[in-house]
Amino acid sequence: MSTSPLNKAPISQLPLSDFTEHRAVLMAKMPNSSVALFPGASELTRSNDTEYAFCQNKNFLYLTGFNEPDALLVLLKDEQGKAESILFSLAKDALHEIWQGRRIGQIKAVQDYGVDKSFVVAEIDSLLPDYLDGKSQVFFGFSNHDFAAQVFTWLKQVSGNIRQGAKTPQHLTDVDSMVAELRLIKTDNELALMRQANHISGLAHQRAMQKCHVGKFEYQIEAEILHEFARHGARHPAYASIVAGGDNANILHYTANNEVLKNNELLLIDAGAELAGYAADITRTFPVNGKFTTEQKAIYQLVLDAKNLAINAIKPGMSFAKLNVLTNAFLTQGLVDLGILVGDLTELISDKKVKEYFIHGLGHWLGLDVHDVGDYHISTEREQLRAFEVGMVMTIEPGIYIPLNDLSVAEKWRGIGVRIEDNIAVTATGFENFTVNSPQTVEDIEDLMAEMQKS
Repeated sequence: MSTSPLNKAPISQLPLSDFTEHRAVLMAKMPNSSVALFPGASELTRSNDTEYAFCQNKNFLYLTGFNEPDALLVLLKDEQGKAESILFSLAKDALHEIWQGRRIGQIKAVQDYGVDKSFVVAEIDSLLPDYLDGKSQVFFGFSNHDFAAQVFTWLKQVSGNIRQGAKTPQHLTDVDSMVAELRLIKTDNELALMRQANHISGLAHQRAMQKCHVGKFEYQIEAEILHEFARHGARHPAYASIVAGGDNANILHYTANNEVLKNNELLLIDAGAELAGYAADITRTFPVNGKFTTEQKAIYQLVLDAKNLAINAIKPGMSFAKLNVLTNAFLTQGLVDLGILVGDLTELISDKKVKEYFIHGLGHWLGLDVHDVGDYHISTEREQLRAFEVGMVMTIEPGIYIPLNDLSVAEKWRGIGVRIEDNIAVTATGFENFTVNSPQTVEDIEDLMAEMQKS
């Protein structure tokens, strides 16, 4: 069952209460006499003395909402269970703020971000050994090798003071999986934010259809998408946009976006806005000239029907494994009907022959990362067995890809690549489709593009 999002107010950022709640839930899972450490990201040099647009570490962002580089969050829990949050951040610096921009500073970090204390980054090395001393357990992300090495440096400092009564923590625990489980279930405010990111992204896909015509370059359509994102408050894309005309659609992660759009070809666009760190991930495929050919329409309708079949089956207790069985059987039957797959249907399904043309997964978790964190409970047969729960958000994105060099099919099918992708939240009664304002039926796409061509 789908729920309309239209009666829910849009938001452009999470309130402070969400970040304090995220920290509180995590600290409740930490045992007494423990400490958890979460580093922020650093700026990355693009070339010489210029940097890439800053992207905060997503676990750190989830717990703080703080968007400056080189910060560190420390969560402490003493032997009686009293919890405390400490943020280390860059110091206020008048000269830096003249050249590079304003900093939050320590006073406003406490006032505006709800942490208990805040110190400057320069004090980390002197204070961290004291926070670790006497604790039984330390939580940090093992996958961040540079930070893990720094943690061991601090622990070594503690062990160096054993003769003076220091006590080194005995248990080191990878915190990433704990945070991943929290991030997998979205709060109402997170859902509202992702709903708005989808709305903005849908407007961008509409604009792409309206501005598309034969002879334009792929990157010109990409520029229209980015313009629409920014126009509605999403300054950055959630990932490098895929704008793939013709046979380029059969390159799954095509991002060159530098070729001319040709008549009688399809254009596949995989693009989503990032809003306050949260991602949308939408794919639409449509004809460059505004009119599907007979073969394009047949493949497109098959993919669209498969997507809708999968989405309509989503509810608590469903899983990607079950959806894959449903979708793969449907696509196999469809390709048999079109003469692209030949043979006994039961054997084709058993042999998973559809994967020759549907070459990626049906979907993935979505949130602060496009391919978001969270265990799929993958079996030895690579089945994603985890049962869906209320508050999970995922993509559903079937596709059919028939490259030009595939000589096993009739020439009329070659060069067609179609993917259609929506963003879905699991609700108590079924699902909510966030991707509702981007045309996807053959009729709606052709009507929108025809209307634009008249104006």
